[in-house]
Amino acid sequence: MLASTTARATVRRHRNFRGGVLWCFHFRGGMWAAGAVKVSGCLAAFSVTLRRCLKLGAAMAKSKFEYVRDFEADDTCLAHCWVVVRLDGRNFHRFAEKHNFAKPNDSRALHLMTKCAQTVMEELEDIVIAYGQSDEYSFVFKRKSNWFKRRASKFMTHVVSQFASSYVFYWRDYFEDQPLLYPPGFDGRVVVYPSNQTLKDYLSWRQADCHINNLYNTVFWALVQQSGLTPIQAQERLQGTLTADKNEILFSEFNINYNNEPLMYRKGTVLIWQKVDEVTTKEVRLPAEMEGRKMVVTRTRTKAVPLHCDVIGDAFWKEHPEILHEDS
Repeated sequence: MLASTTARATVRRHRNFRGGVLWCFHFRGGMWAAGAVKVSGCLAAFSVTLRRCLKLGAAMAKSKFEYVRDFEADDTCLAHCWVVVRLDGRNFHRFAEKHNFAKPNDSRALHLMTKCAQTVMEELEDIVIAYGQSDEYSFVFKRKSNWFKRRASKFMTHVVSQFASSYVFYWRDYFEDQPLLYPPGFDGRVVVYPSNQTLKDYLSWRQADCHINNLYNTVFWALVQQSGLTPIQAQERLQGTLTADKNEILFSEFNINYNNEPLMYRKGTVLIWQKVDEVTTKEVRLPAEMEGRKMVVTRTRTKAVPLHCDVIGDAFWKEHPEILHEDS
């Protein structure tokens, strides 16, 4: 900058809130003002002044009300552990009755739940596997995830809110003739599992729960819908029965082989990441052609794919070792 075009150098003093002095330097023709101090010598002083300004700004940003932050609980999940978020429908028995869900299973409702779970996996980071059955879904975040600094409240609220909003958004895609009378509610919880084995046992527990509940519901509604029993009579009939007894009732009285029921009902739904080829038609126009020609284009994408399989045995984990891999 030429000296002839610069303003006259000035030095100003400003008093801060602590009673100190803050000096402001103005540049002039290759020199810093205030006693003709050279540029090289003033840069260090300017750096110190800048740091003081930043500290002063930080102090000014605080208020006497900021102490309320001390009441926030530390909910950081333990490091190097699997973080599982499980959500459940709130009062879903009433919701299913009001919206005329088929008994004992409504495939539309189960597919809608899976669609919502896929949306959660695509929108949120670090989910390696999800498992769902009935009105619940579990989402497993990888062990090394540092998503939102591993705060449990962030894990839970983001998963539940994304799932609930997706349920309302995609409702018409699965229930075309049934209007949504009122929005559903979901609650969630966060559980931390320290090892691969405990995580596998957790998913096995949820799948075993799926089998127990579905077998009971299949027999219960067969007695109500086909035998004409009231719900109370059907409940009394099944009280104290074992798995073999329920299978016998289904086969002998209703000619139903439980093992032939759809896997989605008996095993639930597992969502894992897989590469999928998507085939689309694209119009391509060459320079020498007046009209474009349509071509089939295949693209490979990684998507959350639903599987209806057993996760209790070792076969699933041997087939998909990447799920439990440390760097998955």
